[in-house]
Amino acid sequence: MTPNLPIDIARHAGGNLVHGVRRFLDWTNLPQRERFWLDLNVRGPLEELPTLHSPFGRKPASNLLEVLETLDAAAADRQIDGVMVRISGPLGGMSRVLSLRRAIAGTVASGTRVVVYAEALEVEGLLVASAASEIWMPESGSVFVVGLRLESFFLRGVLDRYGVVPEVVSVGKYKSAGEPFTRDAMSPENREQLEALADDLYDELVAGIAAGRNLEPDAVRGIIDAGPYRVPEAVKAGLLDRCLYPDEIDAALAELAREESPGAGVGASIRRVESPIYYALRAADPGWHPLVTGLPRIAYVAARGTITRGTGNRGIASDSYRELLEAIRRDERVIAVVLRIDSGGGDALASDLLWREITVVAREKPVVVSMGDVVASGGYFVASAADEILAEAGTITGSIGVVGGKANLEGLYRRFGVAKQAVERGARAGLLSETRGFTADEKRAMRSELSAVYENFVARVAEGRKLSIEATDEIAQGRIWSGARGVKNGLVDSLGGPLEALRAARSRADVGPERSVIVDRYPRRPRVPGVRDLARLLPLR
Repeated sequence: MTPNLPIDIARHAGGNLVHGVRRFLDWTNLPQRERFWLDLNVRGPLEELPTLHSPFGRKPASNLLEVLETLDAAAADRQIDGVMVRISGPLGGMSRVLSLRRAIAGTVASGTRVVVYAEALEVEGLLVASAASEIWMPESGSVFVVGLRLESFFLRGVLDRYGVVPEVVSVGKYKSAGEPFTRDAMSPENREQLEALADDLYDELVAGIAAGRNLEPDAVRGIIDAGPYRVPEAVKAGLLDRCLYPDEIDAALAELAREESPGAGVGASIRRVESPIYYALRAADPGWHPLVTGLPRIAYVAARGTITRGTGNRGIASDSYRELLEAIRRDERVIAVVLRIDSGGGDALASDLLWREITVVAREKPVVVSMGDVVASGGYFVASAADEILAEAGTITGSIGVVGGKANLEGLYRRFGVAKQAVERGARAGLLSETRGFTADEKRAMRSELSAVYENFVARVAEGRKLSIEATDEIAQGRIWSGARGVKNGLVDSLGGPLEALRAARSRADVGPERSVIVDRYPRRPRVPGVRDLARLLPLR
């Protein structure tokens, strides 16, 4: 890309105009001298990017990165007395839960009080809330803390009933994606890996709740075993702090303010600011743009769903993301890339094409991967091309293996009186036909093809993670790991979420923490973060 100085200066001036508008609206809409509480509504499940919604419909789920950035800004804002986090709905998988918990814990550690209010909490929600200074719920609320369960469906019995025979070939003794179709119960290998994963996730839950609520881990295990709880019982057990209804919150916050500032009057009022306004005016504001050089930019690319070939807006379409990554690579304003992946895999060829594109980008700009709830199979294939990989302790990681096959519908067709005939040329022309099973020769060919894909997968991971082929094969075999074990076996560099990945990208691009950067979210959505919230403020009060 050839720089065009007049256009660049005009663009930077436009950025300064937006910053000036933000400063003016900050002055007219936020307290300037008095301290205030921030109201942060967290609606689950947490999304990776802002979602489109109707103004007359249900309020959209919260965006993970915006919530984390809001808490990060609040931790550094000395004007904020505290943050009221209202949790509604299940928050999502363990990766998102742990990222949010760390952000709340960091805010508390900075000296800013955080209070969580919820009408219902499951065990993951309690894990998040346990990082707060206090947890409040209405007396009629629900604390559904009953432990952790990982389960799988097995369809073999149903398929047998209808004469459907699954023809599945797997490479990797732990690769279990085909088991729901070929078995009526877990294989010993699958049970082994799921038991280890459940241990890791449960230990993380227990340790987090114990640390946050100042309880012993064994006591937390006993509390979970005796759940669920009514709210008064949860208070007695030490899981919650107070029973409060929404109309009692202001008085309770005023009481906290008097505890911190004993000189405050009994009738002192609490000023509260909604988080979308705060995010638009402060947390999302990068500051002044130098007119000539502008501010450096980090591309934050969210890739979630099944990996497929071609184009499209659903899942991770290889052509769409390759074009996006190519455009980012050519944009000289972008100094680094954070690739936020949440995918259980998909098409092997599409995964390799994306791996190649990320490798090309990484030759010119640092690429850091932030792993979401699941980064397995093709998802991990893609991640392995990055310069650095971060995951949460609860991220499902790895599954470096391959599975393929077809459904043999011969029995089903016969049952319903359906006949299908064909004329073939070539010994393996009917290899993928659903009217019969694999011949012995075809099964050997299929296994040979999938073995080659597996070997390529192992080689890509070994290259990206700087491991030997032998060491990679040992931790591969289609096995899933927790993110915590992924750090130990070399599949992950360190534990962290989106904010830690952004800091790692800054560091690799030699941009110090004191320098402002612009974080561009991709894929683009019609809504630009903060603009809608700025528009709400234009009729000034």
